[in-house]
Amino acid sequence: MKHGLVDEYRLIIHPVVLGSGLRLFPERAQPMNLRLVSSTRFDKGAVANVYHPE
Repeated sequence: MKHGLVDEYRLIIHPVVLGSGLRLFPERAQPMNLRLVSSTRFDKGAVANVYHPE
């Protein structure tokens, strides 16, 4: 991430209420610009998203 070598991010989101949660990515001086490439919804409510950096 630091050197811009990641081509895509694949995240699976499970709808669970836990409270405050944990950061997925470290804090950055500038926000990452990501473009949603695809999204797949599963029967139990989970969603798989694929993002490409811009």
